[in-house]
Amino acid sequence: MGIGMRELVVILLVVLLVFGAKKLRTIGSDLGAAVRGFKKSMSDGEDEELNPPRRIPPQGTDAEFAEARKAAPETSQKSDRSV
Repeated sequence: MGIGMRELVVILLVVLLVFGAKKLRTIGSDLGAAVRGFKKSMSDGEDEELNPPRRIPPQGTDAEFAEARKAAPETSQKSDRSV
């Protein structure tokens, strides 16, 4: 039921004829680079799970500027529009 050696050789020959040797080599190297990048990102993700990045705690409160305090009462006024 599965693919035998004879069928696999025929498929590889057809692929070689369609793409050519040079193109097949670049496809293989690109595919290998993609697999290596995927494995690297997976291992980096596992490292982050084991050792999460250190968070910097906030110090004090946020800055409050005088212009923001002056603008706040103006924005809270009702508009002249009637509903």
